Amino acid sequence: MKEIRIHARAGQGAITTAAILGEAYFKEGMYPYAFPSFGAARMGAPMNAFVRVDAKPVRLRSQIYEPDFVIIVDDTLMRGFNCFSGLKDEGIAIINAKQDIEAHALKAKQKKFIIPATEIALKTIGRPLGNTALLGAYAAATGEIKLDTLIEVVKMRFKGKAAEGNVQAITQGYEFIKKG
Repeated sequence: MKEIRIHARAGQGAITTAAILGEAYFKEGMYPYAFPSFGAARMGAPMNAFVRVDAKPVRLRSQIYEPDFVIIVDDTLMRGFNCFSGLKDEGIAIINAKQDIEAHALKAKQKKFIIPATEIALKTIGRPLGNTALLGAYAAATGEIKLDTLIEVVKMRFKGKAAEGNVQAITQGYEFIKKG
């Protein structure tokens, strides 16, 4: 089983991120389970979303404490929380940031990928919601999911200009990591 933990603030699209990722895994023949966890339901409050995926149905319903992958939608959360807590020894962190940032909590075999997802979103979508760019980066960094599958799911979820912008964001996020 693979486990993904998403760190964000309420209103930044973490639940949508988990849903798109889960749907993409489903389209590739896997069994996903995506769910959120948040305290005070207000914009800007720290929250998490989770995705579990396996080749057989997922029955485990607890939060994810030892993820294989971490997606950090808002790097300011790293100041007050250990977003890397429990990340497996060879885990991968995808971080939305303008520039490389120190990630002191990472272990030697863990990898981090920094991507300016918010900037990509502003150019492609016109809004500061970098979650789809982060999904493209996730696909490139992990090799867990195909870019074409993510694009297909986004086209099902969004219509018109929103779909076009999000497809561009996913593609640019993917290419940003591949170019390294």
